[in-house]
Amino acid sequence: STSLPEYFVVPSSLADQDLKLYSYSFIGRRMPLWSWNHPNGSALVRMANIKDVLQQRRIDQRICNAITRSHPLRSDVYKSDLDKCLPNIQEIQAAHNKLKQLCVNDPFDETEEKWLSSLENTRWLEYIR
Repeated sequence: STSLPEYFVVPSSLADQDLKLYSYSFIGRRMPLWSWNHPNGSALVRMANIKDVLQQRRIDQRICNAITRSHPLRSDVYKSDLDKCLPNIQEIQAAHNKLKQLCVNDPFDETEEKWLSSLENTRWLEYIR
């Protein structure tokens, strides 16, 4: 994948040939990427969606098992689909543009209540929270 770093951490139980084979299954060939680690053993792993729905469960289970085996306490993997609960980059950019327009282009001769309502409607504060 051209969008991944040259070097990244993967569970040692995943063989190189498995990684190469699995990489074709991920959108943009974006393999799971170990992004963050906590001293208690918790980790944040980013993973693109798998293209083939029929292969998704098998590949997902294989990778989750490898991550579990790499955890010092052998804790189960908790998965969260962030695409469903976080805004995408286009939504963030649109909110930022609305915020800029509100702060730069619109005169502040309106009531504070209306301005605060307009600020809320940009969704910028919701996104940066």
